[in-house]
Amino acid sequence: MYKKLTSSVLLALAVAGAPALAKGPASTANEAATARHYASLIAGEPKLSELTLFFTQMPKGGDLHHHYSGSVYAEQYVDFLDKQGYCVNKQTYQIETRKEVVEAERAKPAKDRNCLSTSEVYADDYTYRELLQRWSNKDFNNHGAIQPPPDRLFFQTFGFFGPVSNANFREGLQELKKRAIAENVSYIETMFKMSPFVVNKEFDTQAWQNANDDKAFEAQMGAWLAVLEQDAGFRKSLEDFVNKIHESAEGIDDERFTMRYQTYVLRLLNPSQVFSSMVSGFKAAAMSDKIVGVNIVGQESTMVSMRDYALHMKMFRFLKSRYPEVKIAMHAGELALGDVPPEGLKFHIDQALVVAGANRIGHGIDLAHETNAPAIMAKMRKDDIPVEINLTSNAFISGIEGANHPITLYRKYGVPYVISTDDAGVTRHTLSNEYVLFASRYKPDYAEMKRTSYNSIRYAFLSVAEKQRLTRQLEERFAAFEARIAELARSAPAAKR
Repeated sequence: MYKKLTSSVLLALAVAGAPALAKGPASTANEAATARHYASLIAGEPKLSELTLFFTQMPKGGDLHHHYSGSVYAEQYVDFLDKQGYCVNKQTYQIETRKEVVEAERAKPAKDRNCLSTSEVYADDYTYRELLQRWSNKDFNNHGAIQPPPDRLFFQTFGFFGPVSNANFREGLQELKKRAIAENVSYIETMFKMSPFVVNKEFDTQAWQNANDDKAFEAQMGAWLAVLEQDAGFRKSLEDFVNKIHESAEGIDDERFTMRYQTYVLRLLNPSQVFSSMVSGFKAAAMSDKIVGVNIVGQESTMVSMRDYALHMKMFRFLKSRYPEVKIAMHAGELALGDVPPEGLKFHIDQALVVAGANRIGHGIDLAHETNAPAIMAKMRKDDIPVEINLTSNAFISGIEGANHPITLYRKYGVPYVISTDDAGVTRHTLSNEYVLFASRYKPDYAEMKRTSYNSIRYAFLSVAEKQRLTRQLEERFAAFEARIAELARSAPAAKR
């Protein structure tokens, strides 16, 4: 029912990209006029307001590094409280899910309630504003009272809205679709749900013992994989997982918009949980044409993430050898100087590429510190492996921005890249804003900006036919956009340019 129709030939064609449609004289003239107009916006001190207008209207293809739970705005999650029969504690801002506690709070007079419904949160401006400061980065740079370290604030938000982000999927996906269409984004590849896992303490002990013995660790993984494949309960959880994604995705795709889904594992768990989750993720991607890849998430600088990083890469290598058609997008090198001891910055992107076989690299901001940085860039260029650039996220979480961001290296040495959002609901921005930041900071010409938009379809984990369809749509949208911009440029009074 979910069988995926792919082949190595089709995948090779997909990497090559679909040919551009032929252009007429009017289209070519409009493109040239748009390029001149854009050049005037980045000349000297960038004109940020005009760039925002420009990129809000510009077709941006897709968003390939996108977390579902972190992309829904906190305001939407507040709306979900009543739908799930929950309330939010106005002292801790945590969601209360226990039915008996919620009912007891509802029985109290309104003035005595400590746990608030959706309408009560909206009616209490102080609580509402404080909630937004905990469930997102609202007011972080605007004299907000809550000032934990930015990385802590970012990763803690998921613990606050987690109970409501794990339900109401259809409503959440529809909201993301609506917002994408409004800013001329036609495709999203979202990290949607963590694939199911089981606990095996014996596997954990053996994995740590075999950390430096690849042959023994592969034998260990092979033995447990065989057991998992015969486990009826594990198979049932996998089927339910795939069905849940398909149910949530109903009604999302249409002629204007397409969405596909990555499953992911959480690198903060013990090896047995990570491996079994990875097994279900690879199997789910092999079963479903909606699930297009597997990822790994979680703060990369934590003790567990650093301790088990090499183990995780070997797990990916093992499963990739058994499921070679399944794509891997890898959070790798999301580390800045000082996050970990210097030696911890030396190998993450390298292992993601060479050991795990990643098809795309997410973030990759520790590049300049990696021992094999020149070889990494050469491999990514040669094998056409893009890096997913998340400027707002990198600046907020890690303090990496401007000339310190390795996009300068990736561009200089010909590494393909895409521009993406990461968690736009938590960091409160849009894909259009990411294009504004990129253009204003690094001043690429219009041809490069346009190519960046096309790259987000070129490097999507989609079939050749889907890429060709989205590329044709993108070509049509650019023709219409460039006609509008050419007219806008002509209509501006010369004295006010």
